Amino acid sequence: MSSDTSHSPAQPSPASFSAALASGAPLVLDGGMSNQLGSAGHDLSDELWSARLLVEQPEAIVDAHLAYYEAGADVAITSSYQATFEGFAKRGVGRERAAELLALSVELAREAARRAKAERPLWVAASVGPYGAMLADGSEYRGRYGLSVDELERFHRPRLEALAAAGPDVLALETVPDADEAAALLRAVRGLGVPVWLSYSVAGEQTRAGQPLAEAFALAADADEVVAVGVNCCVPEDVPGAVELAARVTEKPVVVYPNSGEVWDADARAWKGSSTFSAGQVTGWRDAGARLIGGCCRVGPGAITSIARTLNPA
Repeated sequence: MSSDTSHSPAQPSPASFSAALASGAPLVLDGGMSNQLGSAGHDLSDELWSARLLVEQPEAIVDAHLAYYEAGADVAITSSYQATFEGFAKRGVGRERAAELLALSVELAREAARRAKAERPLWVAASVGPYGAMLADGSEYRGRYGLSVDELERFHRPRLEALAAAGPDVLALETVPDADEAAALLRAVRGLGVPVWLSYSVAGEQTRAGQPLAEAFALAADADEVVAVGVNCCVPEDVPGAVELAARVTEKPVVVYPNSGEVWDADARAWKGSSTFSAGQVTGWRDAGARLIGGCCRVGPGAITSIARTLNPA
């Protein structure tokens, strides 16, 4: 990997990311990391999920990021969603090495940006998944872990510090199922000096834990660190109402990146149903206040190209 850490057009600064978002022009996010790695033949059945490849095949992660940048994504979300000190410890990885792997997730996205040689700025969002992602038992889609806000803050802070030290443009607090965990995350990011977006996993107008979405969004309204609020890892049908609600409650730019619309069957360990995601939906999301728009599970480079062309027609 290149050791160049200077801020070039492919490696902007956090301050300029916030400025770009505030300008009002939409930025295109990438799609699902897991489906891109899976389509390349990588086995992600391990509890560490894509984070396992940080240890074993980091070049595969560069290739996945590069595919999305070349498809038209402006922002790559790192492979650190399921990367935690606790999760790595279960595999015998010590804290020092775990911190190196968290930093590596940011550097791999930077390397992909360098290889993309794009004329436009390319950004890196460091993924911070919920506590339940570390458990790898599906509780990330339920919340309500039985932990206090203080306990959740203590869990998240060391990983956030490690990722922030690696110099991402933004921290992506994503797939958050529970307003209590959002409160913990918002406390944990204070003083890190990196902007963040907060993105809930939702079902209708509630968090996955069953709290009113308006109340959950309101937690971020007065948080200076938060530059965007929204939803991800939900069905596309949940997006329009969430965009309007997030914009109204927080008066901040909105981030949205839903799944394809297919449903994960945990027992069968397979996706079922049909995709309901289409690039034509994004203009409505943009008009309602969405400024960061992409896809999550089962949304690949082809869909990201369609989004990019829809939002930025030649």
